[in-house]
Amino acid sequence: MLTQLREIVEKVASAPSLMEALDQLVVSTCNAMKTECCSVYIADHKRQQYTLMATQGLTKPHRQIRLGFEEGLVGLVGSRAEPINVADARHHPHFKHLPGIGEESFGSFFGTPIIHQRQVLGVLVIQQRERREFDESEESFMVTLAAQLAVILAHAKAQGMWPDQRNGLHLVGSAASPGVAIARAWWDDNQPRLEQVLPVSCVDVEAEQERLSIAIELASAEFRRLRKRFDSELHKETLAIFDLFSHLLNDPMLRKDLFAKIADGDQAEWAIRQVVEAYSERFARMKDDYLKERAQDIRELGQRLLFFLQNEEGIEHQWDEPVVLLTRELTAAMLASIPRDKLAAVVAQEGAANSHAAILSRALGIPAIMGVDFVPEKVHDSQVIVDGYLGDFLVEPNRHVMAEYTRLLREENELTRTVEGEVGKAACTLDKERIYIHLNAGLSADTSIAVNRGVDGVGLYRTEVPFLLQRSFPSEEEQTLQYRSILMTYRNKKVVMRTLDIGGDKPLPYLAIEEDNPFLGWRGIRFTLDHPEIFLIQVRAMLKASIGLENMDILLPMISGIGELDESRALIDRAYTEVAKYAQEQGETLKRPKIGIMVEVPSILYQLPALKGKVDFISVGSNDLTQYLLAVDRNNSRVANVYDALHPAVLNALKHIADTSRVLDMPVSVCGELAGDPVGALLLVGMGYRSLSMNTRNVARIKYILRHIAVSEMEQLTDSALQSTFADDVRKMATEFVDQRGLGGFIRAGKQ
Repeated sequence: MLTQLREIVEKVASAPSLMEALDQLVVSTCNAMKTECCSVYIADHKRQQYTLMATQGLTKPHRQIRLGFEEGLVGLVGSRAEPINVADARHHPHFKHLPGIGEESFGSFFGTPIIHQRQVLGVLVIQQRERREFDESEESFMVTLAAQLAVILAHAKAQGMWPDQRNGLHLVGSAASPGVAIARAWWDDNQPRLEQVLPVSCVDVEAEQERLSIAIELASAEFRRLRKRFDSELHKETLAIFDLFSHLLNDPMLRKDLFAKIADGDQAEWAIRQVVEAYSERFARMKDDYLKERAQDIRELGQRLLFFLQNEEGIEHQWDEPVVLLTRELTAAMLASIPRDKLAAVVAQEGAANSHAAILSRALGIPAIMGVDFVPEKVHDSQVIVDGYLGDFLVEPNRHVMAEYTRLLREENELTRTVEGEVGKAACTLDKERIYIHLNAGLSADTSIAVNRGVDGVGLYRTEVPFLLQRSFPSEEEQTLQYRSILMTYRNKKVVMRTLDIGGDKPLPYLAIEEDNPFLGWRGIRFTLDHPEIFLIQVRAMLKASIGLENMDILLPMISGIGELDESRALIDRAYTEVAKYAQEQGETLKRPKIGIMVEVPSILYQLPALKGKVDFISVGSNDLTQYLLAVDRNNSRVANVYDALHPAVLNALKHIADTSRVLDMPVSVCGELAGDPVGALLLVGMGYRSLSMNTRNVARIKYILRHIAVSEMEQLTDSALQSTFADDVRKMATEFVDQRGLGGFIRAGKQ
């Protein structure tokens, strides 16, 4: 039966249209199952009904046969979302007679739902005149067939071939950069692809290495040009994207590996593919969101080298009006090649919200959606709408939808102008409560004057990136210079530096770590305590960098128990003694920094009182705390939908932390993504948090929304949210709360 199953799926998948696919399915299923009737009902969620789309065995009249979601055995299968096997269908209490199709002649009924990503797309039914229950092998065959069919139907829906998609095409992807855009779509397919490169040998090794050298120089020149172009538009952290590309191109190990492949007789293109895929795979295995996406940066670098092997200069297009760029895979170079006033939005078939291209899109204020399954030929040159809040991509929408989004776009532009104009104002709530807004910094500290004016300091500075970009551990002197530059940037503001958060899920290129479950393994403080020499060098570098500035605090990651904290503090005390002596010799005085821990491992929730006297502050890492509480890896597509920072368990844990910290009189802040989300910020302030740390792009909006709502109102919202059972209820409640205050645009510009 496996052979028959494979044959049916192949026939259906290769059909030129959805109707032909379904007609092929019912005929082939009847033959394979030796049954007298097979039918497919497609779900119309808008009208809450099923439509009989294809059948072999029933009489299909000229009019469409429809059943409500709660009607008949088909409706029962859909509502229960599980198979139903009935020996005598006509005597079942849910049987509904549909006149004119000849169904009354059939006795047995077996129906199974067609489900994709938890949504019922339809129901697959087989029937026979004989009154009997279908056996287990027949059930198994049909359930497996329905699972295969679900993927085919989901793809058809994405391509606009769904029966209820007559008024334009509605596709959905991952929202990567917020905003709304309306423009004509333009498909760019000029970029070479690594996977298209085949093994080819070279005849002249020297000439091939020269080709590669030229391509590397051209790519380096391009990244320098792009960085210079954006120097006045972007802050330092975003510009560091291009510095990363330049660093990789000049990496001696990467160059050595590339040229070695050519020396072995490989053509330059084939050498690039082999080396780039090997490097990319190393990053792709990492669990950390940011580092995992660096795999895509390596691939982008490889594809730019392929491009310059074939072109000595870039290809430039001219546009009369702004366009929505359609591409297979968005790259930073591609994004930068289009004039800002001619780029309305970007939509990519592949990619994720943490890629450098997505980061650059957000920094430039360009709406972007990743992972959209579109057919280029059907979308190119069409009028489209991009909703970067929800990830909606609408092709040739009707006039009503167009009018609504035109209004939303106008409101979005007004909102952006308003919040950016007030970024310098303090985040004081409507009832004059001061909320402190800090930055999360990664590649480097943000040196934008406007943003520096708008934030109260750096709430989280990740120190691990320099470790990952080098071929060996950075020296104490190198680290000191790096940290000093950060502290100097924020001379009169507090900078919280997190010690090295490296380990199983973030392996260093020069220290391989293999673990079955790295996310629960040797990472964070566990790694550095096992390597006190690395920890001491880093802490000494931090302390030296702070001499004379006195604006640094130290944050310890992944603390799961008091023992780890005591060990860490002992090492910090040792480093402080050494650096204090060094400072005295230089005629300086070293101020002892405050010490805090990240609250991200659930075990520490129950030891918060034991922190009193041992730490000066705590910082909640809501991202990891959510993952650990819900036991979900959000990088795993099968369970990513379970990850929800508004889950009642997460909210109650956050409230427990806030309440306990207040009793202990211990300063507390939140530095996860929840702090930069409008709903999250309102709930956190309602819980009692007064310090929030977030990415640059969220600062202006969070400050604006907090200034227009009183703490007492946020507390009422939080109290209601904490009583909720479902995250969706919390989200709906918060959305209505914001809407009622005329601030709905902060939740999503596309709300209708």
